[in-house]
Amino acid sequence: MQISSEKVVAIHYTLKDNTGQTLDSSEGKQPLYYLHGFGNLIPGMEEGLEGKQTGDAFQVTIAPEKGYGLRNEDYVQQVPVDAFGGTIPQVGMQFQAGNDEGRYIVTVAAVDGDLVTVDANHPLAGVELHFSVEVIEVREATADEIAHGHVHGPGGAH
Repeated sequence: MQISSEKVVAIHYTLKDNTGQTLDSSEGKQPLYYLHGFGNLIPGMEEGLEGKQTGDAFQVTIAPEKGYGLRNEDYVQQVPVDAFGGTIPQVGMQFQAGNDEGRYIVTVAAVDGDLVTVDANHPLAGVELHFSVEVIEVREATADEIAHGHVHGPGGAH
């Protein structure tokens, strides 16, 4: 069975950046299950998996535009340290923030006296992604999985 919309897919993967550094991997863990065609993976990964089948092993390189997007310097701002409600921010800390468009995560990029530089870009924004992928399983999605837009687990169970 080939991977296409409304199929449940299980994959093992390793993600590396341009330097060859491993950023994430399912090695030694359970495979990643997802519902294909429902936006549960980044667009470039779904495109790379389309048409593959159980047992296929391959490499896929994903440009930032099909991954986590390009960096947007408008998402980097300086805010006063007192905006953190008594928490002393440290570089690398992440906080939830929000505006009229919704909630999002910001990462502390720098602390300089009373000013904190926060970055709302995804940490992998602007990064070319290199995946090694092995397709472990492909099956038909259940009606409930399709209605809910996500996998209910191996075999379709909650």
